Amino acid sequence: MPLTADDVDRFEASRPRLQAIAYRLLGSAGEAEDAVQETFLRWQAADVDRIEVPEAWLTKVLTNLCLNQLTSARARRETYVGQWLPEPLLAGDPMLGPAETAEQRESVSYAVLTLMERLSPSERAVYVLREAFDCPHREIAEILDITEAASQQIFHRAKKHVADGRTRAEIDDAAARRIVEEFLAAATSGRIEPLVRLLTEDAVSIGDGGGKVPARAKAFEGAVAVAKFLRGLFKPGEAKRALAGGTVEVYAWTANGDPAVVAVVDGRVIGVMCLEVTAEGIVAFRNQVNPDKLERATAHWAAVDHGEPLFSAF
Repeated sequence: MPLTADDVDRFEASRPRLQAIAYRLLGSAGEAEDAVQETFLRWQAADVDRIEVPEAWLTKVLTNLCLNQLTSARARRETYVGQWLPEPLLAGDPMLGPAETAEQRESVSYAVLTLMERLSPSERAVYVLREAFDCPHREIAEILDITEAASQQIFHRAKKHVADGRTRAEIDDAAARRIVEEFLAAATSGRIEPLVRLLTEDAVSIGDGGGKVPARAKAFEGAVAVAKFLRGLFKPGEAKRALAGGTVEVYAWTANGDPAVVAVVDGRVIGVMCLEVTAEGIVAFRNQVNPDKLERATAHWAAVDHGEPLFSAF
């Protein structure tokens, strides 16, 4: 039987939460939207009057759709050109979901989304539902058709896999801007020494071009190697301007709760560089330049007041 207006409203009330779960599980806004839409189609086909707890039912359907997607995504990523990084979400994007607790903010950070690639689909699901949405293990067990004890064991294993021995710094928007401004001042100084001072000894830089934009297949490792790469990256040149398609405007922003550099050409976001910051310094740069993964960022950028760029490059 067709859905009533109330049935549609009940789904729409759950949509933001479902999108936030799907994005954390899949690392892709586009795939998250597809999973949520498929969940709506399942809701439309169900006898909703017999569903006692709609939110739990929707979460179970969505999670299992995402688990299937993750299994196929692993096969696709084996043939992906270069490094694979998640799709970044700029500050204010509703798909980032709840950010009231440190655990919720951590679960959507670019660093943790990248580290979650180490997890099996079931580990990722348990980690996201427990850490980001505080679902009790009893509920997670019902969603995944496992025992409560198994859910607890999977969660502890997933947390261990995600942990990398560092404590991520909690940074507000003002501090994030200061960090980005300091980094950009060092990166455009033409010298590597100011950059090295900002980095940890084991700093890394990873780029995702998806085979569509030049990006080194192997990460740069170590403070000096990373500093040399960044110095070269921000060095002006006609070839870079031609590759970018025009003058690049550079902004200090946040993405996934992390300090970020946003590069824009004629209103189009062409790159998002997320900085992972610890008390010891900047430990990682994750650079998303694959245009397929920046379409949502471009749409969001056009809808927000982003002020004036820090500078124009190239």
